[in-house]
Amino acid sequence: MDDTIVAMATAMGETSIHILRLSGSKSGNIIEECFEPRNMKRWSLRENFSLNLGIFRDEEKVLDEVLVGRMLSPSSYTGEDVYEINCHGGTYVAQRILQACIRHGAKLAEPGEFSKRAFLNGKMDLVQAEAVIDLISSRTETAANLALNQLSGGLSKRILNLREKILETFAFIEAGIDFPEDDVETLDRENLRARVNEALVDSNHLLAGSKTGKIIRDGLLTVIVGRPNVGKSSLLNALLREERAIVTDIPGTTRDEIRESVSVGGILLKLVDTAGICESNDLVERLGIERTWNALLKAELILLVVQANLPLTKDELYILNVYAEKVIVVVNKIDLLENEIILSDYNNAHWIPFSVLQHKGFEELEVQIKTRVYQGDVVLTSDSLLSNVRQISALERCDRALRQASESIESGMPWDILSIDLREALHHVSEITGHDVQESLLEDIFSRFCIGK
Repeated sequence: MDDTIVAMATAMGETSIHILRLSGSKSGNIIEECFEPRNMKRWSLRENFSLNLGIFRDEEKVLDEVLVGRMLSPSSYTGEDVYEINCHGGTYVAQRILQACIRHGAKLAEPGEFSKRAFLNGKMDLVQAEAVIDLISSRTETAANLALNQLSGGLSKRILNLREKILETFAFIEAGIDFPEDDVETLDRENLRARVNEALVDSNHLLAGSKTGKIIRDGLLTVIVGRPNVGKSSLLNALLREERAIVTDIPGTTRDEIRESVSVGGILLKLVDTAGICESNDLVERLGIERTWNALLKAELILLVVQANLPLTKDELYILNVYAEKVIVVVNKIDLLENEIILSDYNNAHWIPFSVLQHKGFEELEVQIKTRVYQGDVVLTSDSLLSNVRQISALERCDRALRQASESIESGMPWDILSIDLREALHHVSEITGHDVQESLLEDIFSRFCIGK
């Protein structure tokens, strides 16, 4: 934290501009030594949030004409003095300015070091810091909106509220244990039960939306499966809006998995097009079919494509029975039917009349996918959802500790035993926000950031 750090904030390569970021106590000195502003009078006023045109030098050598943005402590991303140098694009120009900053006292930043300093300086909590990563890596509008909501503090507020309830209850119990002879406000068992149950309700609400949040953040592993020549690859191509898979009238064209990703209704589907399931004497085709069955074991959503004018095969019936909760049945080629098809639910699987050729059924498929993702009353626009695996795991441990505390109250356990349960719950909820976190975990989290962020 004593070092002044510098890094590229834009990816290296030929582009219109590059941005270099400086942060730390010596960043102002480095800029004063290397930057010659055009408007010296304005520069000397040390205006915060200002952008100044000038020449960037290394000693007497002119490196580039640049714009320097100035953001002074504590009103900056890191909470330190931050300067951003906007130079002309091109690897050589940016590298020269970077090396000049290092020669004048800066240290090359490690991955995520700017955001780590923002966390350590209280500019954001750990939930918001991890939301920065999610925002950068988001691949759908829904995922970006979720990350922005978390970054703005919506989720942090809910978790901090839960932490405050646990902390307050824990403090009362500890005071009663440590100072039993003093006139310390104590909680009767009924009042204590109410407080713990209130915290449990909050943790349950957060966990209830976590499955949806994780899907929005990471996507759904979606396997397209069915007999040969039923239209699986045509469905893949239609969803992707490109000819990704070869489509012919010859059965067994797809022999290996084809993997692509697409946003459907704001949900990222990680699609896997598989070999058609059938009996085969062809060694290569049999290997492809074996991969299909293995893919079904890992699938989070299965699009079972069946043909409207043909009876179900034993393999299709097997998939419907074994994977019923994960299956959406796409009844393809309804254009081959002379009369309207009448469908009913089979083992709770949803059936959708479909025609890839006539582009029928896609809206219904989108509705079915969104219905499965947005479970219950969870609505992204009005709520902040847990989506990070680390955060979900910590909250699950907090929830278990709260349940244990509730059971301890019911069984009449002494306050010191109850204190252990609440201390554990407090520790785990504090892991989420970063109030109680090990340095090794911080290193792991911020190492996932790119350099310059």
